[in-house]
Amino acid sequence: MKSTKGYFITGTDTGVGKTGFSCQLIKKLRGEGHRVHAMKPVASGAVATKDGLRNQDALDLIEACGEPLAYELVNPNVFAAPIAPHIAAMEAGITISLSEIQGQYRQLANDADRMIVEGVGGLLVPLNEEQTLADLARVLRLPLILVVGMRLGCLNHALLSMEPIERLGLPFAGWVANFIDPDFSHPEQNLHSLQKRIPAPLLASIAHGKMDEVFLELTCNKF
Repeated sequence: MKSTKGYFITGTDTGVGKTGFSCQLIKKLRGEGHRVHAMKPVASGAVATKDGLRNQDALDLIEACGEPLAYELVNPNVFAAPIAPHIAAMEAGITISLSEIQGQYRQLANDADRMIVEGVGGLLVPLNEEQTLADLARVLRLPLILVVGMRLGCLNHALLSMEPIERLGLPFAGWVANFIDPDFSHPEQNLHSLQKRIPAPLLASIAHGKMDEVFLELTCNKF
């Protein structure tokens, strides 16, 4: 398999803007002439369709790529209930396999210039009885981008997210501050506190409701 560049997008929690950022990054890379494929290996929360269960985040990623990618490769582990994925998998009678995900990733990456992989929840979300999302990131070996949901509690969440990154020696490209709470108190002070403590560059600071504008002023060499 050829070597394909890309990023693994993770977050401090669920609902912090991973999918929105991933889609904007895909569009940016496509605008630079790259063929981009995306993957959301695990998703909890899906609706039944004539084609099977479909998760909206995965559908958004496919749309951003601009190609009719096989859903089963983009989102091979999809569960109806919006619950922890290892519990959803247990209820479905299956075990999420990192080696199977790695094989599916290789199929998508084989004819792409860039790969964007979006995680589920945070890095320590269990995928099975022994492995977490951090283990999947380690297997895929893509540089991580951490999306921090800027709201009360973000300092603790962000710094705790750094623990598996540093412990496992995961490649870390940088982090994104996404101001998801319009009433967040002392936003600049919190941002500065994280910049002092996270040993990687701040790639983007996204004002509330401005995800579509995230790459307007960024230099291309950041990605």
